Amino acid sequence: MFHELKNSKKVIGTKQVKKAVQNSIAQKVYLADDAEPHIIGPLKELCHQYAVEVEMIDSMKTLGEACGIEVGSAAVALLYD
Repeated sequence: MFHELKNSKKVIGTKQVKKAVQNSIAQKVYLADDAEPHIIGPLKELCHQYAVEVEMIDSMKTLGEACGIEVGSAAVALLYD
């Protein structure tokens, strides 16, 4: 997962992930399990509506590190090339 997230085309953050899903350019979405439920809940539902695969990651810190950023992230979307 770390290699995939660090080296792939992606968007980071809930607003950008939401846009990517709605524009059908997200191939997979990673959500942090420790993010606020009111943040990731609607994103999970949106992914379900658009048939986008969702993978849960244990923490925002881990997800941020996997993307090569210094801060945590609640959501990341891998984009189609």
